[in-house]
This record gives sequence, structure tokens and C-alpha cells, in this order.
Amino acid sequence: MSIKQQLVRILLRGMKEVYMDRIISDKLYLSLLYRRVLDKKMHWDNPCTFNEKLQWLKIYNRRNEYTQMVDKIAVKKIVAEKLGEKYIIPTLGVWDDFDDIDFSILPDRFVLKCNHDSCICKNKNTFDIAEARKKMRKGLKQNLYWAGREWPYKDVKPRILAEKFMEDEGGDGDLKDYKLMCFNGKVYCTFVCSERFEGSGLKVTFFDRDWKRLSFERHYPSSEKVIFKPVHYYEMIRLAEELSKNIPFVRSDFYEINGQLYFGELTFYPGSGLEEFTPPEWDRRLGELIKLPHIDPLLL
Repeated sequence: MSIKQQLVRILLRGMKEVYMDRIISDKLYLSLLYRRVLDKKMHWDNPCTFNEKLQWLKIYNRRNEYTQMVDKIAVKKIVAEKLGEKYIIPTLGVWDDFDDIDFSILPDRFVLKCNHDSCICKNKNTFDIAEARKKMRKGLKQNLYWAGREWPYKDVKPRILAEKFMEDEGGDGDLKDYKLMCFNGKVYCTFVCSERFEGSGLKVTFFDRDWKRLSFERHYPSSEKVIFKPVHYYEMIRLAEELSKNIPFVRSDFYEINGQLYFGELTFYPGSGLEEFTPPEWDRRLGELIKLPHIDPLLL
């Protein structure tokens, strides 16, 4: 079960009134949520672990540009300006409502996305439009801010995006995304999400900067398969570091498709800062890499 699904269950089971009424501050809400999910106290005055520092950053590192950076549509312009258009997956259309989509002008294969969900169409003749409408409209009504108080999402305008269907012709059908974790502008490690559609479920495998497996897991098990270093891995590192300049922590995602790199998304709070580490010591080890910006102690 994903951390987002766990958050929804927790909110509905034990914090329904708090979530629905939205009557407490983000800081108090996160203190309660952190305790409930990880069974630990949140140390706001001296955060040390990776998960603690992500909560701290939610409250004290609020820069306006973060909202555009998490918007799947707006971020494309930012990345194109910084890295170049060649890294952008082509956009086929943008709409405010599902019924505005003219499917006749879309190609046979495409991907529909909203703020945090997607529908993949591999054959327009068999594409379930009714199910896609249901899924997209549900997504348009949800705001990712509320569950984990990830504030950059709060003011993202809900829209539907259609993108070109991307397929690695030389791959195994499992389009891997490479997620580079950037600490104060430097990539320390990368994790790969694989085997999403296999019976055993999603695997998340961590590698260091030189593509050696790291000896920890975070919420999901690592893959037992050999995962080869992408051909353009060091270019990924360069691009991710360009996107992460002057940011305490951000995750930059890329795909390598048919020998070409493509940007995926930027994420400031992976797993909402609520995923456990095995062994636990890695929570602190990664936390030590985040250098928090200075703020007035009176604000803590």
C-alpha cells in the first residue's frame, strides 16, 4: 500500500474531523500525523532525520516558485528554459474538464494526467472513456495539499494534460523512471521504481552516485533483479543538479527512452516524508545531508 493510500485511511479512520474541518495549523497537523504514521515525536526545534527535515521544510521553506515546479503543466516551461526543449515529453493538449477533450484529434496512443493520477491509452479503439472520465474527474477534485500538508500543491490549478505515449523500443515493457535525490544542489543517490505491474508489486531500489546498490530500503522492497545503470546516467546527474540549485532538497525524475533523456517531475517531499527506512539509521544518514536554511528562531 502506498503512503498516499495509508494517509487517506488514517485520515478517514482517526483524524476525519481534523481533515474535513481543516481547523488546526499545518504544524500541529503534521506533528499529529508524524506520530500516527511513524510512531515518533516530531522535533521541530532540532530536526535530524530525513523524514523530520521534510516536515520542517513543508512549514519553513515556502518559496512561491515551488508551486509552478510541482505543477505538471507549468514545470515544463521551467525545465525547457533551464535544460532545453529536447528533454520535455510532448504535450498533446490541456483541458479544464474531461468533456472538453476532443478524442478525435488525439493519436491512437497517449497518456492522460491530472495532478496525481494518469490513464494510459495504448489503443484508442478499446480505450474506456467512461472509466477515464471517472478517474480524471475524481483527480480534479482532490488537492494533494490536504493529506500531507505539502503546501506547493495547494494553489496548483486542477487541469487535465495529454502527453505523447512514450515507449522504450529496446526495453522490457517496464518503463523505468530514475529518481535522483538532490541535497542542497548535489545528487547523493538515485532510486529506480520497477516491476509496477508484476504480481509481487512495486520495487524501489537505491543506488549511490556511482551506481552501486545502497544497503537500505524505504517502505518498498528493493528489486532482486539486476538493474543496469542508464547509459546517460551522468547526464541525468548534471541535469538534476541544475534543477536543484539553491534548494535544500528536491527529487528530480527522468526517463531514458530510445537513447534520449526525458524529464518526469520534481518532488519536494517523497512519500510526504512519512516512509520508514530499513535499517532505520538511514533516515538519519540522509537527514544529515540536508542543510536547512536559516530562519528566525522565534518562528520555530
